[in-house]
Amino acid sequence: MSRTRAAPGPLRAPLLITGAAFLFAAMGLCVKLASAQYGAGEIVMYRSAVGVVLMALMLRAGRTPLATRVPLLHLQRSAAGVGAICLWFYALGALPLATGMTLNYTSSVWVAVFVVGAAWGRGQRPDARLVMAVLAGFVGVALILKPTLETRQLLHGLAGLVSGLLSARAYLHVRSLGQAGEPEERIVFYFAAGGVAAGALLMFASGGPSAHTGRGAALLLATGVLASVAQLMLTRAYAIGQPMTNAVLQYLGIVFSFGFGVWLFDDPVTVSALAGMALIVAAGIAATWLARTPRRTPSTET
Repeated sequence: MSRTRAAPGPLRAPLLITGAAFLFAAMGLCVKLASAQYGAGEIVMYRSAVGVVLMALMLRAGRTPLATRVPLLHLQRSAAGVGAICLWFYALGALPLATGMTLNYTSSVWVAVFVVGAAWGRGQRPDARLVMAVLAGFVGVALILKPTLETRQLLHGLAGLVSGLLSARAYLHVRSLGQAGEPEERIVFYFAAGGVAAGALLMFASGGPSAHTGRGAALLLATGVLASVAQLMLTRAYAIGQPMTNAVLQYLGIVFSFGFGVWLFDDPVTVSALAGMALIVAAGIAATWLARTPRRTPSTET
């Protein structure tokens, strides 16, 4: 059921997570354009349906069965991932976009919390340097997005915060699945299948499907393809890389998204945004370097 793999190079996981961050940013651009024609539930459903088809074709081509020895782990990963998406869309419905995006990126902070908690539970000392890199990257996100939250938006803010927590749990479930020998295609297939079910429920709860146009269908297809490839890269990165290093590098998605905004929508370039991008890039470089530098004391990363 598992596949034999060559030992990963020291930079393979960072390169994979950086590539995934870029593709997710490009997917976000397609979602932004498609949202003028489709509801959130429809986009989730169609995005996930494309993923199901692509992963099924890849599994068939590789003669990899859908049967798994760890169905509970797949269920936990899919439930956490789909729940995070649904809560995030709910939060975005009432929050400023910058606030919603910032809350979504608390997933990296939650990853650090879970990793540190697990280390303490094993009697190990957490790597404070990686924790600082995670926090520094999050400060960079806040400098770029400048989130705001009003009292009447607290419930939606809480939903966004829980969305980040569930995303972190999903990433760690992905790591467990990879370490259990599950192929990336199978992991993404089951996650996408859960997204189809949740997206369909949201779509029909909000009035049913919208009419298609050539442009709309192309955007939905692009969203699905970009998301599927990004999920494969992210899944592999979490299987072979260090969780907190990956968490820091995921912040690069904000940098790529900001670049798309400046390029395509004439978003303003401010001093705080430049400072935030510099902080995110510096945190990513530091985390990658730390991942390649052995500690003299036992590390939290396994």
